[in-house]
Amino acid sequence: MSRDEEAVVGRLLIVEYEQVKEEQRARIGFRDNLLYATLASMAAIITFSLQGGGRPELLLLLPPASVLLGWTYLVNDEKISAIGRYIRQDLDPRLSALVPDRPRVFGWETAHRDDRRRISRKRLQLAADLLLFSVAPVAALIVYWTSGRIEGPLVAISVAESLLIAVLTVQIVVYADLHRP
Repeated sequence: MSRDEEAVVGRLLIVEYEQVKEEQRARIGFRDNLLYATLASMAAIITFSLQGGGRPELLLLLPPASVLLGWTYLVNDEKISAIGRYIRQDLDPRLSALVPDRPRVFGWETAHRDDRRRISRKRLQLAADLLLFSVAPVAALIVYWTSGRIEGPLVAISVAESLLIAVLTVQIVVYADLHRP
């Protein structure tokens, strides 16, 4: 490959890097806002269920809201991680091959993962994710089940919701990325 061709390839790789980093930034913002959306939806559902003497059956809206928002959070989080892996494992080596004596071009993509407290931070994040997307909706189900106002069809719905929460919980744990880089 000629120097001119290498320069063109290098520029194309930089443009690709800029584009995937922009997607990653956008996904991070969206993912982080999902936390606030989840908290707001939970607050609204709890408020509605407490108004007018209390309607515990309205708490059955909390699990589907949590699962839907939690799944969207998880998918975006996985895509954010996938973009990072792509940069580290694919884009960086291709660009580094064009730069003599340069083992890595995008050092930060690896350096921030080498922090010795990364695993403890990831564990705390896992705990926060489980609290928001799993524990809170299970608590809503428990409140409904112990309210003394349970009805047959709603019990069936609540059991189905508990299964959805279990599936989401497993997926959150699977995708927690608790291993070393």
